[in-house]
Amino acid sequence: MNILIVDDERDICDFLSDFLRQEGHEVNTLCDPTKALEDIKHNAYHLIILDIMMPKLSGMDLLGQIRTFDEDVSIVILTGYPSVETAADSIGYGVSAYLKKPFSIDDLRTILFKIAQKKGLLLEKEGELHRIIGDSIRRMRKSKGLTLKQLARRTQLSISLLSQIERGESSPSISSLYKIAIALSMKMAQLFGDF
Repeated sequence: MNILIVDDERDICDFLSDFLRQEGHEVNTLCDPTKALEDIKHNAYHLIILDIMMPKLSGMDLLGQIRTFDEDVSIVILTGYPSVETAADSIGYGVSAYLKKPFSIDDLRTILFKIAQKKGLLLEKEGELHRIIGDSIRRMRKSKGLTLKQLARRTQLSISLLSQIERGESSPSISSLYKIAIALSMKMAQLFGDF
């Protein structure tokens, strides 16, 4: 996906940019929100990751301006100061997700997967791989008589994330796969089936 990050904190821009590039995305960052509108008008982004609290121009004001000319771009809101008001306003603008800082990489990865899936940007083979991994985990978990809750406890991953991985709806990290393989007493390679 082609992604723009708008956050006044350079460290967050750099962290997100490095992570997203490693995941195979094209990334542009802006620390000055006043420059974002021109950039968005001249580039075709699939996703904009937008901080709410920024000097010069708030993320919510920028979001409103973006929606006047681009209803289709997916937007993920980042905030260190979540509130019911900004969450409700975000929903009104049709944002894809509202993430509280600090956030988990697995949560962000899940959000990216869902956005790519919704926009039809996933490669068919990638979706097939997610299904194979999910089926392998579910089969092995059930053969050992474990519930999702028990596997979550063993792996220290959330039940929600494990469920998404098993259904092939989430792209698990290597770390998550390693924890799952150890908890199920299997080799990581077995998770990939015949892929």
